[in-house]
Amino acid sequence: MTLTIHDKIISDRGSKYAVSGGPAATRAEAAALLAELRRNKRFAKATHNTWAAILSGEGVKDDDGESGAAQIILQMLERAELHDHVIIVTRWYGGKHLGGDRFRHVVDAVRHYLEQRR
Repeated sequence: MTLTIHDKIISDRGSKYAVSGGPAATRAEAAALLAELRRNKRFAKATHNTWAAILSGEGVKDDDGESGAAQIILQMLERAELHDHVIIVTRWYGGKHLGGDRFRHVVDAVRHYLEQRR
């Protein structure tokens, strides 16, 4: 399995974002990619590692405390018709609430990942 990481792509009011992902055909493979990411101490200490994937036609997701963010990732995967691939958006909370801007940052992070895959 190959995990691709794009770190420090967004910064807003102290919060920092990264986006990662890789091919995964099963929940176990998705979990393995997430475990690989968390082996990096920086990512293990992140506030949220929100992820989503379409595995064998079924959407799976985990907000990891960032309520609603995984649904955004899943919708973007569906629009991009990217199946058997997991995308993880990581956030390090900077001390100030971002409100709705946090969703815009998730969209921007996923868009960045998808553009880099081309």
